Amino acid sequence: MSQGNKKVFVSGCFDLLHSGHIAFLETSASYGDLYVCIGSDKTVFDLKGRYPIITQQERKYMIQALRCVHTCKINKGSGILDFEQELNEIKPDIFVVNEDGNTPSKAKLCESLGIEYIVLDRIPSEGLPVRSTTTLRTNSIIPFRIDIAGGWLDQPYVNKHYPGPVITISIEPTIEFNNRSGMSSSTRNKAIELWKSKLPDGDPELLSKILFSYENPPGTKTIAGSQDALGIVMPGLNKLHYSKDQYWPSEIQKMEEEEILNWLESKLYLIPLDPRQSDYDVLANTNINEGAAKNLATATENCWNAILAKDSLSFGKYFLASFHAQIAMFPNMLDEATAQIIEKYKNKGLGYKLSGAGGGGYLILVSDTPIENGIQIKIRRRTLD
Repeated sequence: MSQGNKKVFVSGCFDLLHSGHIAFLETSASYGDLYVCIGSDKTVFDLKGRYPIITQQERKYMIQALRCVHTCKINKGSGILDFEQELNEIKPDIFVVNEDGNTPSKAKLCESLGIEYIVLDRIPSEGLPVRSTTTLRTNSIIPFRIDIAGGWLDQPYVNKHYPGPVITISIEPTIEFNNRSGMSSSTRNKAIELWKSKLPDGDPELLSKILFSYENPPGTKTIAGSQDALGIVMPGLNKLHYSKDQYWPSEIQKMEEEEILNWLESKLYLIPLDPRQSDYDVLANTNINEGAAKNLATATENCWNAILAKDSLSFGKYFLASFHAQIAMFPNMLDEATAQIIEKYKNKGLGYKLSGAGGGGYLILVSDTPIENGIQIKIRRRTLD
């Protein structure tokens, strides 16, 4: 099991132990003696807003019983770096994470301590399906969504200044995407409440209206934008045009051509970010005006044209321009910690933006070449079985 008795460290929740966990642990153990440190029940609740199904003592018992595991401990700390005390006690040579568990704070901590940091792709054992705890908890293949450009123009307090489009893609839940990631996870949770495991058959726009109404019942003070529901339910790539003072788009332009969707998938790379602060408020300190809204609308229109032309340079340029236009109106979208991550990656691609505001989601890069540790997405086509 060991290579010169090197110590290998991994940390995570490991709720509902499944084949994906086992494949990850076995691969990690190939680097040396494997020490597994699991999040406490309280830490899981603090990070994910729910307690694990399996208690910390039972999770520890099952993991310790695996032949590939040298030692299993329950982390004493809290937050995304709840394992720091255990890390200092064990003093590992190597720290291993899955691609969806990779965060800048983990990489930075390992660098400061001289620990080798390895990011593994989520690859199942031969002949077995890809598994994640989220998928098992919900048994759900309901998509997430990414707003490529124009986000906020679906809100009347923005589009009243200037009308314009929002570009969205519906993406398959191929990994355990971060909670509160800016990928409509809250709207997706409502879709799971409404439809359980999968989207029902029917007209996508009508289903989007049902989901939008369900998430925003009469009396709702802060209306979730309709691009969230539309982005989840409408397959492929869509441009949603919002007229002044409207919650619902006046026109939807659909793009489901395989050549375009394949091209777009190949250009996008997601870098996980650390969780946002608990007191975060994106709607504080806003600067919404006609000029800023127009800049966002113009950049989004140019971004759409670049995608249709499969022009990487222009796509990256206007992808970034859309993000800058958002930041001009909502400065709190970008905090200092996230700005430091952007500084590290900004020259590795042709353009970038955040999936979520104030951290908690992903830095999305447009690139013609692979980005190290970048996660690629799968755009949902018309059928998702």
